Amino acid sequence: MVEIAITKSDGKAGEKIVLSDDIFGLEPRTDILHRIVRWQLAKRQVGSHKTLGRSEIARTGKKMYKQKGTGRARHAAASAPQFRGGGRAFGPVVRSHEHDLPKKFRALGLKHALSAKAKDSQIVVLDSFSLTEGKTKAFKAEIEKLGFSNALVIDGAEVDANVKLGARAVHTVDVLPVQGINVYDILRRDVLVLTKAAIDALEARFK
Repeated sequence: MVEIAITKSDGKAGEKIVLSDDIFGLEPRTDILHRIVRWQLAKRQVGSHKTLGRSEIARTGKKMYKQKGTGRARHAAASAPQFRGGGRAFGPVVRSHEHDLPKKFRALGLKHALSAKAKDSQIVVLDSFSLTEGKTKAFKAEIEKLGFSNALVIDGAEVDANVKLGARAVHTVDVLPVQGINVYDILRRDVLVLTKAAIDALEARFK
């Protein structure tokens, strides 16, 4: 059973909340997390790298010199890869790096990421997270009061508009609605901050 105290707005611990063992109580497996992170980062790759091949080089197609009698190797066009200015052999081409991963496996990976944070006591639970003004200074003051500086904040279906504005210039904190929660962002931050609305949504999702 995973029990975590809810952090109040003043940064002090309040009543405890029991988190689902099926989501937060698994024994984290690094092989599963590794595969999920590789899948996420592969999807992000643009794949626009490109070099010119032999057929794409704008050089004369005339035979360089006669086939026989020169004592040298036989060559045809100067666009061959072995010549300076020729096309590249087996160079990179525009392609997608994306690969498939089963939906159930991705869901399992998210559970393992959440369980890893719970096991390392790196989860903070808030009643709610909102600001009276959308200023970076106000956002920084709030997270300092709550006791974290490098974190992923997950709210309910909608993130408070002022929190969104205040967090834009803070590069060590990511703020996402619960629909955007993902393994890579969970693992790259020191602390995972969840509102009660986010926990309810996660438990409903994996029910």
